Amino acid sequence: MEYLVEREKGWDSENDWNDVLSGGEKQRIAMARLIYHKPMYAILDECTSGVAIDMEAKLYTHMKDVGITLITVSHRQTVWKYHDHLLRFAGDKQFEFGLMPEELKK
Repeated sequence: MEYLVEREKGWDSENDWNDVLSGGEKQRIAMARLIYHKPMYAILDECTSGVAIDMEAKLYTHMKDVGITLITVSHRQTVWKYHDHLLRFAGDKQFEFGLMPEELKK
């Protein structure tokens, strides 16, 4: 994300993030802040939907490596492998909850 400093003309530049950052850039900055603060738990709602799959893997792997317990809401099944449990809503008040099946962790 170093390119943002140059693009936005330095560290002291003041702009509205909504105006100058893409969705993926906002998500990566939010994840960087999360990693910096190292909370015990993080609830992530579609936090990597605008991020490339390889970057998503780096972010999730690092968060797990530093011991952040992750609770993720996502339509992307690529994040499933970073979790031990799965809660899946099927509609009509139906849901499944349990250990993440190994075949879904691939």
